[in-house]
Amino acid sequence: MATIYDVARQAGVSAATVSRVVNGRASVDAALTARVQQAMRDLDYRPNALARNLRRQRTSIWAVIISDIGNPFFTSMVRGVEDVAQGAGYSVVLCNSDEDPAKEARYVAAALAEQMAGVIISSTGKPANVNRLIEAGTPVVAIDREVRGAAVDSVLVDNEHGAELAVEQLIAAGYQRIACISGPRRLPTAQQRQRGWAKALRAHRRPATDDLVRYGDFRQEGGYQAMAALLDEGEQPDAVFVANNLMTVGAMECLVDRGIPVPDRMGVVGFDDIPWAHLVRPSLSTVVQPTYELGRTAALLLAERIAEPTRPPSTVTLRTELKVRESSARSAAS
Repeated sequence: MATIYDVARQAGVSAATVSRVVNGRASVDAALTARVQQAMRDLDYRPNALARNLRRQRTSIWAVIISDIGNPFFTSMVRGVEDVAQGAGYSVVLCNSDEDPAKEARYVAAALAEQMAGVIISSTGKPANVNRLIEAGTPVVAIDREVRGAAVDSVLVDNEHGAELAVEQLIAAGYQRIACISGPRRLPTAQQRQRGWAKALRAHRRPATDDLVRYGDFRQEGGYQAMAALLDEGEQPDAVFVANNLMTVGAMECLVDRGIPVPDRMGVVGFDDIPWAHLVRPSLSTVVQPTYELGRTAALLLAERIAEPTRPPSTVTLRTELKVRESSARSAAS
């Protein structure tokens, strides 16, 4: 059975360097890391996980706690996390909080009980859960959603700017009364996207009043119910900005059930892309997030936090892109 010294000889490095690579230290040069990992594969080297965990009092596992495993947004994001984790010698355990703060708290407790090496979390909005990890000394990174009240590394997107892009496109296409299906009121992500909707409308002297806003739960059924409420209560809009992908599906389903053609009678732009958005008819206009890069960046921040536990928290904000398709492409002259 190969030893750490065999790997060091094969890679032409010191045993200490091999040890740092095995333990996921971010301080090792990328080229040296690649050489060590190749030597480990060539020699079929398997680190002694038990001994390693006893030395550092933590496992070699990261917990990734996401808010909705049924949302395709998270698929590419988690892949970005896993690719970095594997390269750094860690495995990933996926946990689904189901937008439930109590369920999230149970996963946080499990991560602490199992002495996991780090946690990446898409928070349900309860800073107490994140602060519990911080207070226990567990490295943690917030992803997708800002956690107010917790001093934590974060990877976000510019939600407000993305929403502005969506509404600007609807205005350019000639829509006049543009509604918003927002997410849960407690979540900063929903608040920021609603703020971008309002900012774009006000810049064009359009109403951004409460009667144009309905709140959903970031789920398909929530989008359906919110769209139905917009159609049934008061003056109907002629366009809608929907604050996440699953609610966009629900809103479109409602419009189909009501016989309202898109985009002729109702323009639609959603936030978050959907893998098949370009295949349906009409194809869906969406604000696209860099999901893989979100996950990759969060994993890199977590590796840095593990290597440098006392450094100040940092926030990385990534940009979004608008994909204009048929659902919002009515001409201004229509």
